[in-house]
Amino acid sequence: MSIAQSLENIGFLSRFSESVLAYPIVLSIHLTDIALFGGMILMTNLRLLGLTFNSVSITQMVTSLRPWKRLGGTVQIFTGLLLATCEATKYAPNPFFWTKMAILGLIGVHALVFRPSVYNRTEELDKSKVIPARVKLAAILSLVLWTAMFTMGRLIAYWE
Repeated sequence: MSIAQSLENIGFLSRFSESVLAYPIVLSIHLTDIALFGGMILMTNLRLLGLTFNSVSITQMVTSLRPWKRLGGTVQIFTGLLLATCEATKYAPNPFFWTKMAILGLIGVHALVFRPSVYNRTEELDKSKVIPARVKLAAILSLVLWTAMFTMGRLIAYWE
């Protein structure tokens, strides 16, 4: 808890958390970005599963959304860190926060495992007559992990 209190006592973080405008604006940006970022993840995974957007190649879907996902991920990390550190003593004992962080770690593992074999080989997938099982597994795991992370993020507010 002393680390959490030290974080909260950093000048700009304490001013940020007490601001009538700054905190709600950053929280709104964080939540709006979740919707946009989550939508792009959903679109990509539905395409990888072959459930929709079949008129768009996998390569087109992945490459056209990649820069926007990177931007969305950056916004998520920046705003999330700002929101969590300014209320670190509230988040430190929260099991939903730590579950969310663990899931975020699993999302990183997912990226390390599937990026080389799925997301960076989309041209091969476009030529395939059937979407390979590893691609569908990557999409399903992605959907489960991201849904779990967004859910844990929402539940953080309800733990007392």
